[in-house]
Amino acid sequence: MSDEKEKLIKTTLYLEEEVLEALKEAAGEYSKETGQKWSKGAVVRLALSEFFSRRGKIL
Repeated sequence: MSDEKEKLIKTTLYLEEEVLEALKEAAGEYSKETGQKWSKGAVVRLALSEFFSRRGKIL
């Protein structure tokens, strides 16, 4: 894996309160499991990556 960081572009998303809470919980769970801090944005990026991979669009 490359040590280069991917360039992130700031984007605004409008989410339901329940989804935001679920993202916070998932970030906390991933942080505990991996020992590294996960943000809500990182969880969204992971979820989108998995979504597109399942549709045959590898990112």
